Amino acid sequence: VFSTLTKEALPLLRYRTGDIASLNRAPCACGRTLVRMSKVTGRVDDMVVIRGVNVYPSEVEAVLLAQPGVAPHYLLVVDRRSPTARLLVACEGAVVKDALDKSLRQRLGIHAEVVVLPDGTVPRVEAGKAKRRVDWVDGPAPLPGLEPA
Repeated sequence: VFSTLTKEALPLLRYRTGDIASLNRAPCACGRTLVRMSKVTGRVDDMVVIRGVNVYPSEVEAVLLAQPGVAPHYLLVVDRRSPTARLLVACEGAVVKDALDKSLRQRLGIHAEVVVLPDGTVPRVEAGKAKRRVDWVDGPAPLPGLEPA
């Protein structure tokens, strides 16, 4: 929640964006000394809790894009078919699964199962907000190629 003090016509005292960021109290290079908001690192509505750990799709995306050969198309599948939820990271490309598993564990603090799918398997979004997370509660797998638990 933040407030703006510069709006004259319609002062907005509280504004809940759902963005996740931090406050930067260091003086700006331009000389301003007011507190500033950092770069947005995620959104509250995208967050998923896996075994008590908050996981944001933007964190997973940062790991995926840092790996050579990984396509930018991915989908987080939260497998809720058992009492303990599992996180499956479905991605495409020339992926070294062991390196990606290790990087995800270091960044997220939990084990996420990496599933490498053929190119074109992960759905694309042409316009609007990309859907990066899906819950698998029952029935068939949300994507072809996800093996049953």
